[in-house]
Amino acid sequence: MDIYVSDNDLRGAITDEAACRRQYGADTAKKVALRVAALRAADSLGDFWPPKSGPERCHELKGDRAGTFSVDLKQPYRLLFELYEATATPDRSDERLRWKSITAIHILGIEDTHE
Repeated sequence: MDIYVSDNDLRGAITDEAACRRQYGADTAKKVALRVAALRAADSLGDFWPPKSGPERCHELKGDRAGTFSVDLKQPYRLLFELYEATATPDRSDERLRWKSITAIHILGIEDTHE
């Protein structure tokens, strides 16, 4: 899967483990590296189906964050991203097919979504 990061500080934290360690701590930095590697290795977001499964617990957020996806890092932090591009845009009635169509993401941040 293709990964895009528009914020320079966030890009530095995602691509440089030492910078990520300074900003978020050693444990979170390890999880960021693991999650980004898993996302990069995936063919599509469909590789993380069903939602909230596996160590990543990838799922789409609701409410005012609808359209944003989340994967677990070290509690309480989550890696947040949104759809960057899709090969198709099937209607929302088939979520699995929609997830398979997501082949590129835009990482938005690392934050506690429960605040």
